[in-house]
Amino acid sequence: MSFSLAAPFVKSVNTAAQRADNTQAAGVNPITLFKTEYLGIQLADNSASHRDLGFTGELGGKWYAIYGDTLWCAPGVSHPSHDAEGFHGMVRDSISECTNDPLRVHDLHLNADGRQKQFIPFNSSWGETNLHGFGGTSLVETDKETATGAVYYLVVRVKSGLVGAGIAKVEMVNGAPTVTKRYGSKGYWWPSDKVARYGDVATFKDHKSDYIYLWGGAPTSMDGFLVESYVYQARVRAADAFDFGSYEYWWGRARGWRSVPLTEFTTETAVMWNSGQGQVVWSPFFSCYIFVHLGPGSNDVYLRTAPSPEGPWSPDVKVFTATPIDGGMTYAGVAHPYLDESGQTLTISYTNNNNIEVLKVSFYKAGTI
Repeated sequence: MSFSLAAPFVKSVNTAAQRADNTQAAGVNPITLFKTEYLGIQLADNSASHRDLGFTGELGGKWYAIYGDTLWCAPGVSHPSHDAEGFHGMVRDSISECTNDPLRVHDLHLNADGRQKQFIPFNSSWGETNLHGFGGTSLVETDKETATGAVYYLVVRVKSGLVGAGIAKVEMVNGAPTVTKRYGSKGYWWPSDKVARYGDVATFKDHKSDYIYLWGGAPTSMDGFLVESYVYQARVRAADAFDFGSYEYWWGRARGWRSVPLTEFTTETAVMWNSGQGQVVWSPFFSCYIFVHLGPGSNDVYLRTAPSPEGPWSPDVKVFTATPIDGGMTYAGVAHPYLDESGQTLTISYTNNNNIEVLKVSFYKAGTI
């Protein structure tokens, strides 16, 4: 099913007298005592490429990482640092299996040359070519018994910009998660010019409620830095993830969840402002939700917390400042909660100029150190 809301219904009128500002930080962040250890650069044990993103998700009892642009190394190169200058080919996204070592992943779907294949496939009947990118924001399990999952992504046309946010079904084929179906008449449900780009900022399956939560940026039809930077929210029960009509949209704290798609994009209906792409996890150690992200235009790794996925979100706590590699960009905070189910430590990765760098943050409570 495709979304058919007409663009004129997008509303961005917002004044302090008319609207509450639900994007403002609220409450107390319990993360006050911590130690951050830089671990190194993440590499694959069976392939070599430069890559970004790497959002993690669970499927069938294993954890996987969804990467964005994956630039192949030159033929015969086994380590990215030894790669010859120049362009050697790429795919727009890829998937790897996580291991117990956050600095090592096992690349999946390799071609005859030992390079990763495209994870979310192009569809030429929709006018897609290799100039279309797919920014995936993690794998979420929809059916544990069958090891079926979903990946949310943003379709990006290189020359003309953002197209729309969508979902694909992921099933195990020959032992590897494989996209078997993309939804929507053109491969997406939420057109970027009409509605929020649900799933582009973050995607999270809450095992406490079995809901999948999606955070996405404002419609591209919004004009101005302030309103363009607001983040909006949707959710769906995991079992209903492939039914467009089952999604609910957050209409602000006063109106809550509604099945009617959001058409008022204001500070009242937004849940965050100017946050980078990131990942949400539940912290058993602090009994709250943590959002891992890097500030846009910043090299800082931040953690903010909330009592529920709806917020309100606390002020950020900075846990690390990255040093850009060769003056490149740092972005995309990624969480690896499977490495410590107690939540007393949280391993975090992020992109640094097409390298995946990894940190380990150890948390403490007052009186324990």
